[in-house]
Amino acid sequence: MDPRDFWGNRTKSCLCLILLFAVLLGFYSNVFSLIPRRQTEKSQSPEAHHVQGRRESLTLSEGDGHLDSCRIPEVPRLLYPKAQLLKPSRVDVLVMTPWFAPVVWDGTFDSALLDVQFRNTTIGLTVFAIKKYVVFLRLFLETAEKYFMVGHKVIYYVFTDRPADVPQIALQDGRQVVVLHVGNYRRWQDISMHRMEMISNFSRQRFLREVDYLVCLDVDMKFSDHVGVEILAPLFGTLHPVFYAADRQSFTYERRPLSRAYIPRDEGDFYYAGGFFGGSVPEVYRLTTACHQAMTADQAQGIEAVWHDESHLNRYLLSHKPSKVLSPEYLWDEQMLQRPPLLRKLRYVAVPKNHAEIRNR
Repeated sequence: MDPRDFWGNRTKSCLCLILLFAVLLGFYSNVFSLIPRRQTEKSQSPEAHHVQGRRESLTLSEGDGHLDSCRIPEVPRLLYPKAQLLKPSRVDVLVMTPWFAPVVWDGTFDSALLDVQFRNTTIGLTVFAIKKYVVFLRLFLETAEKYFMVGHKVIYYVFTDRPADVPQIALQDGRQVVVLHVGNYRRWQDISMHRMEMISNFSRQRFLREVDYLVCLDVDMKFSDHVGVEILAPLFGTLHPVFYAADRQSFTYERRPLSRAYIPRDEGDFYYAGGFFGGSVPEVYRLTTACHQAMTADQAQGIEAVWHDESHLNRYLLSHKPSKVLSPEYLWDEQMLQRPPLLRKLRYVAVPKNHAEIRNR
């Protein structure tokens, strides 16, 4: 045998062994390097983020979650009618969006079941009573005590520049009014747009520690029927009473491409009202922060969206689909609109007013 053949074959075998060893070494080093990383990721789960957030003021991130929205509550023994699989609760209206979000109408939910599921939930309600709008507060709060989240813990957050004018009303057990003193603005449009900024700021400062969900409402309204935990979801919006049956071409979205609220004419799911939206505190924080930032960017470009914060709300909910949609039962104006037969209940309705008298005064 030629010695050169012997040493050549020996060299090839050694090289193969070395290469195989290197590959195995790299594989195992990658596997072991994953172990501490997975442990770190596990320690920073959404639940861990939330627990930390309850104890101290935290910076919200995409990993933050809410324990109540993640945990499936245990339901005790209850007597209630069985759902009929082959008999839908409503056939006259849309009850599910294309992205599988429920549309809430009378007859599509069981209040008794939902009350049990949300029995340990605290709901925050934000309302702005700036300038003369403080005159609507008494009726708003009195009807809320009669119809809003009855039997549940509620904190009414009243944003106002006139704290001395906030009325004292009798409250149910487990409910309170918190007055948040804020400044006012010359134009009503500015007040409307700055709502997003103020809700965002207070969400970070205190709402995260105090409540589970936020419901953000207009004050020049009154409750006229049950509004309960059936509305609660990580993110919800309400169908505008003027546009609930309209096609997207009729929606009064912001149509100027320069604006951050811009929605093209071939896009859009629904037109959502700016006077009734909400969700879990982290989701409301994300929504209001995004809308405020978009309005600030518009302002820097010298543009103001056609319907102010409502235009930016619609832009956000187009890109971030709400997990629940409220029907026009939850926002109606009896003076402007004739009630159709499909509206079995009117739960939250506009109060008659003189806009010229109230605004900018």
